[in-house]
Amino acid sequence: MISSADKFKPSERRCIATGQVLSKSELVRFVLGPNSVIYPDPENKLPGRGIWVKADRSAIVKAEKGQLFSQAAKQSAECLENLVEQVENLIANRIIKLIGLSRKSGQCICGYEKVKDWLKKDIAEVLIQSSDGSTREKSRLRTPDGGKFIGWLSSKELGKAFGRENITHCALASGGLTKRIVEDAKRLKGLRIIKDQNSFRKDETSK
Repeated sequence: MISSADKFKPSERRCIATGQVLSKSELVRFVLGPNSVIYPDPENKLPGRGIWVKADRSAIVKAEKGQLFSQAAKQSAECLENLVEQVENLIANRIIKLIGLSRKSGQCICGYEKVKDWLKKDIAEVLIQSSDGSTREKSRLRTPDGGKFIGWLSSKELGKAFGRENITHCALASGGLTKRIVEDAKRLKGLRIIKDQNSFRKDETSK
């Protein structure tokens, strides 16, 4: 009989590059497609047997360069060009889409004053600030107590979620799509080369 603890335990898979057993939210799924080509499937929707790699740039490069996809597929497998960048872009676009949906449902707002108000009223669970925003401006807002911080999306990427050119500050309320956005943002962080170290904050800790 399956215990209640096991019933709600996150589904796990083994990374072919690191050997670690991790939850699906920490991994990227790949599948062997037509013509023996490996395709990334971050939404876990493509048909076929999944091949799992940790959402980390070095892990995917190791899997690609070490022919680990071929070993896992038990046949010759060819990787797409710029595989890591393709995975990064897919996940970033997924986050932008989810933020946009969250905005439409009233669970996400943008703009300094609105975000500040949500933080003051303890509505915000997640603070999102653009990686290329002003350090001084961003330091005026702090991560919610017990909440999360996301700081590795560009102002243009955040702008897409709101139909604007550039956005620096966003906030997510609890519930809705927030958990999925946080999980995907964590995966993106492992894949993205952060050029602006202001994307990381002293109050972020290990969130």
